[in-house]
This record gives sequence, structure tokens and C-alpha cells, in this order.
Amino acid sequence: MHNFKELKVWQKSIELAVEVYRATSFLPSDERFGLISQMKRCSVSIPSNIAEGSGRGSGAQFKYFLNIS
Repeated sequence: MHNFKELKVWQKSIELAVEVYRATSFLPSDERFGLISQMKRCSVSIPSNIAEGSGRGSGAQFKYFLNIS
């Protein structure tokens, strides 16, 4: 099991997600269920996949989830 919180890529992806949430707060509210939703889900999926992959049993599976993210 990898400690994903120590990985720079995970730390940077968290920073990216925070920035995306901040940036989307300035977009028109009529985009809330379209563009804003997609941007938020996309940014959150990166650190989520890294964290999920770190809990997998093998290095190959971890690499697979890193590739997805």
C-alpha cells in the first residue's frame, strides 16, 4: 500500500481541485448543472483515482489507477 498523501502528484491534484472550485464560483449560475458540474467532477476524480489505486494490492493496479487519473 502506497501512502498517497506523500505523493506530490496527489498534493498538486488537491490544489488543482481547490482552484477549480474557486474558479467555478465566478461562472454564471445557469451553468451549475452543466459546465461547472463537469469541471468539479473532473478535478475531484484525479486525487480520488490516485487514492483508490494506492489501496490496491499490487503495483500494477496502482499504476493502472495513476494512468486513469
